[in-house]
Amino acid sequence: MDEYQILDQVKDWYREGHREWDYVQYYVLLNGSRISFVSPPSFHESNTQGHISDRTIGLVNLYGVIRSKMESFEFPMFANSKGIVELFVYKRGYVLVDQKHGRYPLPNLKYVVSGVVRENRLAVELIDLDVVANNLNLPNIVSSVLGPKLLSENNINENEINEINHLMMSQKLFAGHTWDFAEFIMTLYFGMNARGVPKDIIKISEAYEQVLRPYRVVYDTKTWQPVVF
Repeated sequence: MDEYQILDQVKDWYREGHREWDYVQYYVLLNGSRISFVSPPSFHESNTQGHISDRTIGLVNLYGVIRSKMESFEFPMFANSKGIVELFVYKRGYVLVDQKHGRYPLPNLKYVVSGVVRENRLAVELIDLDVVANNLNLPNIVSSVLGPKLLSENNINENEINEINHLMMSQKLFAGHTWDFAEFIMTLYFGMNARGVPKDIIKISEAYEQVLRPYRVVYDTKTWQPVVF
């Protein structure tokens, strides 16, 4: 199953009635050539003894009203820094103490999907977790924070996640800006109609593409066809 097929099924899932939400999260399971979306409570309940961990290939975050602004629509992944960190450490073999993503590692996790609805458009982006983690220097950052912890203990606490996330976001990977400042510039430009920063906007947009490598499709929610936007 390729990236477009996954996003098309996310679109179909939304189209079939999951429209009244501000925020929902679903795990993506692969069964042969078919995928399914499982809500966190059902996922945790079904994943007894790690029985479905080996079929978990992604996580979908969908946002409605709470992130319907233009900057969120254009750059959905900027809102997912901590989520990317959490999913990467689960892929590496760690488990959060609060078991946010379950009691077992998710070694086959490959994709993170984020969608934002704005007016009559649904923008959905998919990133490859391995590619993005390498571009964000996450393997080295995780090792610097956790050391050889996995050799004897695979639990990771919230403070450690926050430290990894802070170090990741402190890197100036977005046209010389840190993650949060690049996001702030986008918010300023799109949300407050600021002027005088178009060069930064272009450079940050290019860096967003280079670092996160998103596969993006925008759908018209009236026709459900992909559109150029």
